[in-house]
Amino acid sequence: MACVPVVVFSPPALRPGARLSRGKAASLEAPDGRAYTCRVAQYAWMSFVVKEEPAARPPEPKPKKIVDGGLLFLAAFTLASGLGVAWRFGAGRAWEIVLETGAFIAVLSPKIAAGLFIAGTLPMVLPRDRVAAWIGGESGWRGLVLGSVAGAAIPGGPMITFSLAAGFAAAGADLGAVIAFVSGWSLLSLNRLLIWELSFLPHDLVALRVLASLPFPLLIGWGVRVLVRRQTA
Repeated sequence: MACVPVVVFSPPALRPGARLSRGKAASLEAPDGRAYTCRVAQYAWMSFVVKEEPAARPPEPKPKKIVDGGLLFLAAFTLASGLGVAWRFGAGRAWEIVLETGAFIAVLSPKIAAGLFIAGTLPMVLPRDRVAAWIGGESGWRGLVLGSVAGAAIPGGPMITFSLAAGFAAAGADLGAVIAFVSGWSLLSLNRLLIWELSFLPHDLVALRVLASLPFPLLIGWGVRVLVRRQTA
């Protein structure tokens, strides 16, 4: 009986090449034109079998509960606060707060929905290898600088900023670059600087604050990377 070795490959649909012998390397060509090299472990006759390695399935995410302990705690705290306002200031004032809060939720909900949509779709449209190269774990100080500058340049509020941060993390950015991105937005936001700070504060005070805050996004991102590497070492 012929001894037919089984060569395991992750690339699919490989075409067998010529005759193989023990211990010698052989090149296989895939339909897409790329070449893969293997080393045969057993003797073979004129042919061999190429077996596709099944891709490991990611773990199934646990379904998130709508009603959990956190929601119950917030509901109880909200109810207690409403009853306290009604007891001290009257039911009319409590009802006014309910209407004001409902109006605020109506204004905020589309922005939250857009942010969640961005966070969900951004990893699908960004090339993961490019993201990892620019702001991944091996990007060094360049990734931290890019994250800090991007955070400072983002004109949106927290809905957009945190959604982008979540999307970058899911697309391949490391935690240090993501933290540098959020810190750059928190400390060096050009939108807040040009519209609010320069409008109400003296220019020298704004300049001093910016200069004092300038290195912190980089240092915070670098510190996060050091902590992560120590935990995973």
